[in-house]
Amino acid sequence: MSKIRVALIEDHDLTRVGIKTALLQKDEIEVVGEAATAADGMKMLKTLHPDIAIIDIGLPDKDGIELTREVKSTASQESLETKVLILTLRDNKEAVLAAFAAGADSYCMKDIGFDNLLEAVRVTYNGNSWIDPAIARIVLQQAQQNPPKPEVPSVDSKSFALNSDSLENEEIIDPYTLTERELEVLQLIVEGCSNALIAERLYITVGTVKTHVRNILNKLCADDRTQAAVRALRSGLVG
Repeated sequence: MSKIRVALIEDHDLTRVGIKTALLQKDEIEVVGEAATAADGMKMLKTLHPDIAIIDIGLPDKDGIELTREVKSTASQESLETKVLILTLRDNKEAVLAAFAAGADSYCMKDIGFDNLLEAVRVTYNGNSWIDPAIARIVLQQAQQNPPKPEVPSVDSKSFALNSDSLENEEIIDPYTLTERELEVLQLIVEGCSNALIAERLYITVGTVKTHVRNILNKLCADDRTQAAVRALRSGLVG
């Protein structure tokens, strides 16, 4: 089985080391290069051709969104297939939509948990988009207001579908199908909390959280946590 080859473009040394440490916990992932600027990062990508480039949105010499646009343009011209996972502290609508308009494949907040980061890398590698549940509502709102444009990547069952038909035809979910505790867990899922953090906040065990999450996914007919979060937001189950 071939490894997922990842390159990091992040100017903050501690953040870069932390991300690298998290990724190297899994044998399936190989960190093939690191860079602290957009210029060095672009040179690295052209040389190493990684499967995924994790790009910080706030680089010192060039905005990560502009670098993403350049990476995608170069990939198209040279038949490269490097996917871009944007990592950022910005959760505002403009930054999120600009990143996807530039061609970003996935979008994560910098406070993402290790498990979610590894999931994001796997999902992105498999050709799907991973969107941090904490900002999923931004993309959902945009999809409801305007039909998706070609440059915004579609998302399959690993995340959620950004197409108008699925949004319009999705049934409204009856809140009474979920227990009060399941609604509490669902709210924390939407906020991007890990199972461990949910357990800590609700004073229950991680095993109990996993049971609630499994029940929530079944009741919402969702394939994963992100899809559940989007359906919950759209149906008004949580705020």
